[in-house]
Amino acid sequence: MGQPQKLIMFVAGEASGDSHGAHLISALRALDPKINFTGLGGPQMQSAGLVLYEDLTKFAVVGFSEVLKHYSEFKRIFDQFVTRVEQLKPDAVVLIDYPGFNLRLAKVLKEKGFKVIYYISPQVWAWKENRVKLIQKYVDKMLVLFPFEKKFYTKHGLDVELVGHPLVDTVKATITKDDLLPSLGLDPNKLTIGLLPGSREKEVEKLLPVMAETAKQLYKEYPNMQFLVMKAPTISFHFLKSHLEGTKELPLRIVPDRAYDGINACDVCIVASGTATLETAILKKPMVVVYKTSLITYFLAKSFIKIPYIGLVNVVAGKKIVPECIQNEATPENIAREIKNIFTDEVKIADIKAELGKVKESLGQPGASERAARKILEIIRD
Repeated sequence: MGQPQKLIMFVAGEASGDSHGAHLISALRALDPKINFTGLGGPQMQSAGLVLYEDLTKFAVVGFSEVLKHYSEFKRIFDQFVTRVEQLKPDAVVLIDYPGFNLRLAKVLKEKGFKVIYYISPQVWAWKENRVKLIQKYVDKMLVLFPFEKKFYTKHGLDVELVGHPLVDTVKATITKDDLLPSLGLDPNKLTIGLLPGSREKEVEKLLPVMAETAKQLYKEYPNMQFLVMKAPTISFHFLKSHLEGTKELPLRIVPDRAYDGINACDVCIVASGTATLETAILKKPMVVVYKTSLITYFLAKSFIKIPYIGLVNVVAGKKIVPECIQNEATPENIAREIKNIFTDEVKIADIKAELGKVKESLGQPGASERAARKILEIIRD
């Protein structure tokens, strides 16, 4: 009789986790085509071969009040998943980021005797350091993306492996600026500003109107300027357009689902804090990072956060290499001023690009998903 087929169950809850999970599943399938995958995730993981129980990416919530609003739904999904794990008895459960859900899940699963692997660390190094004790107790292996994360977890005595960042493999432009902009009816010789309002509706709701007003102010002063808005796959075209009121007179185009080509065609970008700041960094585009949330979420987060920067690109750099406009500072006037400070100063542009190059180097060599996959296979074959 042959060996029983291995089963790995996954949980990812946001667009970026869905993307990283899909690449990890593809890498695992390439190394061992007989493994089965089931769990919670999104459409990209499903396309890669995950038997999807529930699309968690549709609950891409931001802030404490939104989590509370969906509490009963999260509890139902959580309880059903635990039941399925008990029934199927997987060789391992891989949790991808999404700490509010996944750290609670790690505790329950570990107490029931299941092997728990955490891929893409919760940002415990930024806030709620007491969560490290939870990870130490309930996670068998941490697979992390950044060198500073490996140092952090090693210091706390965890079993941790640095695999590098999967974005190094995936962030690539497929078309040049000179080809993309004319296809959108724009001039490749004009200064192009990119607007990246995020991948969650609440982010877009908060940030895109501010970005649009910033574009209007910049265009009034610099009529040779033009604008690209990057549409995330999780955001509908109609929803995006509904938050671009008053921009009909601007040379502004929406780039649907081709963010890397769009970013690559820009001179400077205005970017929602998060993974997009790293994607923009890999393409070496100067940027202004913006973040705006509800007052209650902001003040609660501020009381926990213990690092001086919020933009992931600055966190990875270990210093402020691009400006940040946060909460009350995220006004059109402030953002426009920061954008002008960049594009009017050639030395500053060169300095920022050099620092972004260092950030890219710190993310490791290509092949992060395969390295993570090999580590997972080692664990389930022990």
